[in-house]
Amino acid sequence: MERLERATQWMMLSVGCIGIIIIYSGFFYFLFSSEQKNIIPWYTLLSPWICIYFGLSQQQRAGVLQWFLKKR
Repeated sequence: MERLERATQWMMLSVGCIGIIIIYSGFFYFLFSSEQKNIIPWYTLLSPWICIYFGLSQQQRAGVLQWFLKKR
């Protein structure tokens, strides 16, 4: 079970990192391109970060939540 959990976390981290590269590069391309007026919804920019969050260990997730609560 632990091996499956580690594989799933690694996959979520990988998908999140690749998603950041692809989605944000497309976002900036559309933003600075004068020909295209397509709009990417804001929640699309959050989806890779959700994958990265769930790819973290339990301690790291708790640290992230504590960091957000301190920023509030």
